[in-house]
Amino acid sequence: MKIQIINGPNLNLLGKREPGIYGNESFEDYLKTLQQKFPFFSIVYFQSNVEGEIINKLHETGFDYDGIILNAGGYTHTSAAIADAVAAIKTPVIEVHISNVFKREDYRHISFIGKYCIGSISGFGLKSYDLAIEYFSL
Repeated sequence: MKIQIINGPNLNLLGKREPGIYGNESFEDYLKTLQQKFPFFSIVYFQSNVEGEIINKLHETGFDYDGIILNAGGYTHTSAAIADAVAAIKTPVIEVHISNVFKREDYRHISFIGKYCIGSISGFGLKSYDLAIEYFSL
């Protein structure tokens, strides 16, 4: 089973950025943990701070992969274009957030992409990705 993880803006700074919210571990290090925990999955990772690159990756993997885990970061609350890309593809998408967006600023309570996803997971730190992968294992 092929799973594509797509992380959006500023998530390249995990482990350095606001550790009180996002923790001390880089995503690259956590990816190794995921790959060990789920050895029967081919888990591929992509991160970009550029909206168009995220859209391109959704288009590229959205018809051939078994699942996509998308943490669009700040684009979650602003990008109709990423929402349109999620709506246009066939591969099921789970929206993931490390922090509990409902405990944060009001504008973070709105997701443009959630409507087109099979579900949303937030607030469990990096374990949010584990939960998404577990869904795809059902």
